[in-house]
Amino acid sequence: MSATAQSNGTATGGAAEASNSGQSSASVVPRDVRLLHLIFATQGIQNYEDHVPLQLMDFAHRYTKSVLKDALVYNDHAKPATSNYSSTANSTVNTDDIRLAIAARTNYQFKPTPPKELLLELAEERNSKSLPPVIPKWGLNLPPEKYCLTARDWDTIDDEPTEDEQEKKKQRS
Repeated sequence: MSATAQSNGTATGGAAEASNSGQSSASVVPRDVRLLHLIFATQGIQNYEDHVPLQLMDFAHRYTKSVLKDALVYNDHAKPATSNYSSTANSTVNTDDIRLAIAARTNYQFKPTPPKELLLELAEERNSKSLPPVIPKWGLNLPPEKYCLTARDWDTIDDEPTEDEQEKKKQRS
């Protein structure tokens, strides 16, 4: 008998046990997803959507695949194959190739955060200049026209010169 059947005092037999084993086999979570759940728990992340672990696994798979491809290219460049027929003969990637591929990818793919002291210094420098005074006027206060994105950057059909105006301009010049 199952544990729930014993606690209820009823014996439903194999049907309850089969349904419990069906639920446990349907709720089998892959090892990588369980590890991500544990990492989230150790970092204090309690609320996240269900697709977040899958997105992280997808990112890790794509990143690892691209790093290994780069490492293979670096290995081929360092030790080119002597014959054209055996291109897979020299396809063993060593740790130095992988380290080089990770270092090369890190330089352009991930940007480190600047130190807090630098950010505070830049903020102090920027905040040392006071803002211009606000001129009291009616309506919406906008910056000068050259800084606004509201200016027209196209000509409408009405604004285009007519043939008569074009002929007058030619006669003047």
